[in-house]
Amino acid sequence: MNHMIRLSPVRVIGPDNEQIGVMETSEALRLAQEHGLDLVEIVPDQRPPICKIMDYGKHKYEESKKEQRARASSRSSELKEIRLGRSTKIDPHDIEIRIQQARRFLMDGHKVQVVQRFRGREMAHKELGIDNLRRFAQELSDISKVEMEPRWMGRQTSIVLAPDRSKIEAVKRRMEAASKDGAAEEQAPEAAQAPVEQTAEQAAEDQRIEKKRAEDERRKKNPVDAELDALLGE
Repeated sequence: MNHMIRLSPVRVIGPDNEQIGVMETSEALRLAQEHGLDLVEIVPDQRPPICKIMDYGKHKYEESKKEQRARASSRSSELKEIRLGRSTKIDPHDIEIRIQQARRFLMDGHKVQVVQRFRGREMAHKELGIDNLRRFAQELSDISKVEMEPRWMGRQTSIVLAPDRSKIEAVKRRMEAASKDGAAEEQAPEAAQAPVEQTAEQAAEDQRIEKKRAEDERRKKNPVDAELDALLGE
């Protein structure tokens, strides 16, 4: 980099990846300094060597970020194993529970290995175990794809399902839309109920006014009752 580059001339690539051409190393260094950047040898084995004008510190930072993302991605994606019991005679409800477990793994971006074991004479009816694996794959086909077809190891066989990212994104979008629709439906009855409550309050007020009007009419017709009401404080 910079003055550590011994060979001359060099082929120079500009800061915007434009081809500048072959020039003496001293001239390339001067050009890099004019841009306030570094001259970095990127292909030293070629003749003339290829150098690029760049911000070396920024380049190293971006490279370290890429490595961190790659390591994080490799850690986040794991192979999860799900076993379908110790024989092919597994209850359909138990298979459904394991399918839902596998669905959660796939939605989180993990691969799933589904293992079917065979006991005793069950090896004579391998199709029963294969059917279980096929059902598993079919139930999860909306978010996954079969990465490895049934593979035999002794008295067990297994398949590997990998998450299909495009299908998973589509499922997540549908789930978000359904969630928004559900929230809107919950708000609608509340909005519709408010006028009803207001109408009930208005009806009670009208009834009170009507009752008072009837009392006033009664008192006008019977002065004695009016005088008694006045004495009693009514």
